[in-house]
Amino acid sequence: MQKKGLLFVKGDLALNAAHRNTIFLALLVTFIAISIIIYPKEVFGASLRGLTMWWEIVFPSLLPFFIVSEMLIGLGVVSFIGILLEPFMRPIFRVPGVGGFVWAMGLASGFPAGAKFTARLRQEGQLSVIEAERLVSFTNSSNPLFMSGAIAVGFFGDAALGLLLMTAHYLGNICVGFIMRFHGKETQKAQPHDYHLPSIRKAFSALYQTRRREYRPIGKLLGDSVNHSIQTLLMIGGFIIIFSVLNKILSVVHIAQSLSYIISLLFIPFHIPTELSLPFLSGLFEITLGSRMASETESSSLLSQVIITSFILAFSGFSVQAQVASILADTDIRFQPFFIARIFHGCFAALFTLLFWKPLYIQKQAQEIPVFLNSNPSSLIGEIWLLAISIGPFITLFSLLFFIYYQTKSLIK
Repeated sequence: MQKKGLLFVKGDLALNAAHRNTIFLALLVTFIAISIIIYPKEVFGASLRGLTMWWEIVFPSLLPFFIVSEMLIGLGVVSFIGILLEPFMRPIFRVPGVGGFVWAMGLASGFPAGAKFTARLRQEGQLSVIEAERLVSFTNSSNPLFMSGAIAVGFFGDAALGLLLMTAHYLGNICVGFIMRFHGKETQKAQPHDYHLPSIRKAFSALYQTRRREYRPIGKLLGDSVNHSIQTLLMIGGFIIIFSVLNKILSVVHIAQSLSYIISLLFIPFHIPTELSLPFLSGLFEITLGSRMASETESSSLLSQVIITSFILAFSGFSVQAQVASILADTDIRFQPFFIARIFHGCFAALFTLLFWKPLYIQKQAQEIPVFLNSNPSSLIGEIWLLAISIGPFITLFSLLFFIYYQTKSLIK
């Protein structure tokens, strides 16, 4: 009887928690709806800003990586790479070798690519649940073009900051990956792994076997890859717009100002100017707005601005985290380890920014470089970023027209 009664208590607690979550979400959505009606001009501006960011930057920068990655997974190339990278990824991060592919694509394309590829490999059965939770925690990172182009050049007007931000960001991710190797325990009995040189023959065998299981022809595989990639990007665009609107609503109803005061009290022990509390809070919701506000805070030092920006980029913002949660919802991968990893990443990135401030920024600024040699990688990335923004809308428009054509053709069939 005692055990049965205990089960009833647990059931009631779970039910109460579900009720609380439902009531909270209902009140939140109602609050947003009422705010949209009261502040239509501000909401429209925030929505347009989120749409512009997705239209010009997010869609064209992520689409090629999504399509190519889907193709590589279907053709068995990822399985081939996994065999080769197993001796590296397994002992360091305790994930299979295919995690190396996810890591590389996440670094190159930016979030939430790491989550999408991790979820895809989990659905393919190439990762266990614990391995997927470890992998997704450190394979989501900011796009190098975004950090060097939009943040360093666009917001701070200093291309030299790009190298500092990227170094702190990626080193922080590596540290998170090493910490998360201790996350979870395998339910099945651990099997010994061979950490010697990878077998090329075994890698080609894995590629061949994966391709044999893939029944779709190349044309069908390409069409499905484009279709799935655009659907994912449409979902990402919705999250970007709604969180841009939510961030603006919190500002116009003065909730953000009240919360920023609490954050300013936490900044005092770290000697961070309290004026950066509002940009920090905005960055917790949406990284672009928070980073821009941090760069425009004139009453604080440049070092403090960059530290806050580095944390914001690593934390990724609730907007990106909501995108990741939506992607992981289609699998049995839990979101909580990813969220905890983002806090670790933010702290590591801020710390590395402080440590490398002098060697990667101050000393480089002090060096006198001849004009004809002044073509550092950060400046080059900044120019590429500006070019990408100019052609981005055309790529988005063409891709959406193709998506409409493909969907119409499928419906007719």
